[in-house]
Amino acid sequence: MTEKFATNGALAERRIHHIFQISVILKGLHALIECASGVALFMVSGQTVAHWVELLTQEELIEDPRDLIATSLLDAAQHLSVGTQSFYAFYLLSHGLVKVFLVAGLLKEKLWAYPASLFVLSGFVAYQIYRYSYTQGVGLIVLTVFDLVIMWLVWHEWRVLEKHLRARKA
Repeated sequence: MTEKFATNGALAERRIHHIFQISVILKGLHALIECASGVALFMVSGQTVAHWVELLTQEELIEDPRDLIATSLLDAAQHLSVGTQSFYAFYLLSHGLVKVFLVAGLLKEKLWAYPASLFVLSGFVAYQIYRYSYTQGVGLIVLTVFDLVIMWLVWHEWRVLEKHLRARKA
């Protein structure tokens, strides 16, 4: 009976580890998109951003001229100042680079990456909740839940990795 529990426990750990790897890879892809978006915002003019947003929202606004998301995006793009654009470019690029660095550490099982990731993700979650209090954006809730799941997975993997390292030393 104990062997069955041990086998089930090992199977559960493998599943959790695979979910961890997939989640971290998804976080890494999101980080790369943030980096690319940040670089793009540094390189294009505000007029170009407004033009792209017009193209992206055009069909939605034809269908529903009062669409909240499309009109909000278009309004924001049309009133994008150079300072605001630079802030978002820096914000996206810096967040993306930090996350790429942490994702690389987690995928290589570097011990420093686990507490560092928990610390950074805690900051992101706190900021996302703060921003949600102003915007009520559903996307922030989705991102926050995803980050909380990743935080649990990182914490779990960190415990498992430390347990394996202690067992090797013994």
